[in-house]
Amino acid sequence: MESHIQNLFAERIGGKTFGKEDVIYKFEKIKRAKKAAKEKFPDMELIDMGVGEPDEMAHDLVVDALCKAAREPQNRGYADNGIQELKDEIPLYMEKVFGVKDLDPENEVIHAMGSKPALAYITSVFINPGDVTLMTAPGYPVTATHTRWYGGDVEILPLLEENQFLPDLDAISLEVCGKSKLLYLNYPNNPTGAQATKSFYKEVIDFAFENEVVVVQDAAYAALTYGEKPLSFLSLPGAREVGVEIHSFSKAFNMTGWRLAFMAGNELVVKGFASVKDNFDSGQFIPIQKAGIQCLRHPEITEKTRQKYERRLSKMVNILKEAGFHATMPGGTFYLYVKAPKGTKAQGNQEALSFANAEEFSQYLIKEKLISTVPWDDAGAYVRLAACFEAFKNGEVSLEEEERILNEIKNRLTDVEFVF
Repeated sequence: MESHIQNLFAERIGGKTFGKEDVIYKFEKIKRAKKAAKEKFPDMELIDMGVGEPDEMAHDLVVDALCKAAREPQNRGYADNGIQELKDEIPLYMEKVFGVKDLDPENEVIHAMGSKPALAYITSVFINPGDVTLMTAPGYPVTATHTRWYGGDVEILPLLEENQFLPDLDAISLEVCGKSKLLYLNYPNNPTGAQATKSFYKEVIDFAFENEVVVVQDAAYAALTYGEKPLSFLSLPGAREVGVEIHSFSKAFNMTGWRLAFMAGNELVVKGFASVKDNFDSGQFIPIQKAGIQCLRHPEITEKTRQKYERRLSKMVNILKEAGFHATMPGGTFYLYVKAPKGTKAQGNQEALSFANAEEFSQYLIKEKLISTVPWDDAGAYVRLAACFEAFKNGEVSLEEEERILNEIKNRLTDVEFVF
């Protein structure tokens, strides 16, 4: 007998059909393919290049700060919209690392319980039914999901290789511009690894003024850049008049799971966010915020991590090139984003294969090569490979283990000829 509860689910999550859908999403497909691959090749190591989170623990300095603060009784209570000590540290960090000057620690910064909630909450600040969020794709879908939950619409801005994976703002129709309230950006970009330029941000600022939209720049990977210094949207003249930037402690400081981020920029946007946030949560645990202060005071922690990813990414690029892929160093993040092959050539007793899309190629890599990647078919067929794979010996990052894993990937990819 079916429960009456089945008829009560909100339409935004499926209504009466909630839980009955037979659609299998890509991450579930990856999970199932991993299981099948392990069963088929029980003695072969599965190498996970699809993981999207740091492989190391937070720095001892940060962990120690958490432990010390957790023992202090004055830190046991609710933090609400954040402790002022953390807010005071954010402008100093933004100036030191990104050259952003004169952020007001009272009114232009606020903490969040991770960048994911921040990207969700921001929609309830601005989106009414019929409003539009301009959303880059491929990308992180949270803001788009919540826009639709509030009755808004999403205009997809494809990130194409020929445009350096930057959205073409001139291609947005006047009708859509007239309904738009939010422009979501994410640079350095997940999954493409592209970094924005000052000229692009200048174009974004002009667009925001002309079309009266709020810019939300998701800077989760902002400090992980290669070849160029880290660039903040807020360092451009006029940026603070049109938008905000959201920074995460997860990627830069290996604090995945600690759930700490901050928003900086336009005072009105921060004020609106604070009002909404106050009705969703009671702030992150104060000792975690105090640990975050130690992070901001020690950007050299990020620099050591950045050097590790740069080393690994450089080696991965060479391996992929040798296997026939068009691979280049990303501008930032810890990802490589490469075009999926169309198939493989027949070799020996191996038949030629064809791949209709990136998902089919990704499934092949898992099931036949035991290499896990993440497929993206949103704007062309690409796969994402991450440099944050685990390579430890005796609990420490091991260059020897790192080299062994990368050589194993090379061996598995170069024993087949791919067709592009």
